[in-house]
Amino acid sequence: MVIVITGPTGTGKTELSLYLASKINGEIINADSTQVYKGMDIATNKVDDTKGITHHLLSAVDITKDYSVFDYQKDARKVIDDILKRGKTPIFVGGTGLYIKAALYDYQFSEKANNEYEGFSNDELYQKLLKVDPETTIHLNNRVRIISALNYYEASQKPFSEKEKTDKLLYDTLFIGLTADRDVLYYKINQRVEKMLEDGLLDEAKLLYDSGIRSKAVMTPIGYKELFEYFDGNISLDKAIDLIKQRSRHYAKRQYTWFNNQMNLKWFKTNYEDFSTTCKEVLDYIVANKKED
Repeated sequence: MVIVITGPTGTGKTELSLYLASKINGEIINADSTQVYKGMDIATNKVDDTKGITHHLLSAVDITKDYSVFDYQKDARKVIDDILKRGKTPIFVGGTGLYIKAALYDYQFSEKANNEYEGFSNDELYQKLLKVDPETTIHLNNRVRIISALNYYEASQKPFSEKEKTDKLLYDTLFIGLTADRDVLYYKINQRVEKMLEDGLLDEAKLLYDSGIRSKAVMTPIGYKELFEYFDGNISLDKAIDLIKQRSRHYAKRQYTWFNNQMNLKWFKTNYEDFSTTCKEVLDYIVANKKED
């Protein structure tokens, strides 16, 4: 059986995954599209103590490379098969829903078509997408995903929304989501940004800024591009921090929408005061479902 631990940012997925891996002989597969890259640790909230648990697809790709969902699908399936052959439990952990679905569902990707659509505005791209995929759920301002959807259509002549809705699982999988009341979650997200700053986010961002690398890997995570604006002298540090907090909260909201539309999750509310109770609830659920197999 494959276990998936997902949900919005700030709900405790990493801590839960380490606990579960120690209890069910598991190995963790990173399912965060930013944590797959090397050298980007604080802004992506990468685990700093793996507690001896084997992690896969974590800090695995150079930041100068463009690592696609197609690449992740191939790599993740190899890891799943290897873990299962060794009699262990693969545990996917992360908030990038498309990575999880690409790995576990019968998604068909093509390496063809990689049009960057330079020169088109977000609205122009969105109108192009609506013509070929009127059922799309992608937001107008999510330029990267709109371009991916257009490329998918060019390669397959099928709407991206149909691919997203596929429900054919390739593995016996248990989907678990962590959630929290919105006000509590937003407070925790703001706290986490402050902790990132204490841990050296500013220095980490400055190293990347000075490197001159402006790849997709560097410019995608929330945290770097806002501080780059500060380093450029365009905004104050306080404004950059406020933007990081605001965009992190908005990202959590978008994650909720995506998960509720795309995945059939068993939700557990995070108990921030006593997280061990959350861990035990999830473990009991997994054990009960394994017995039923």
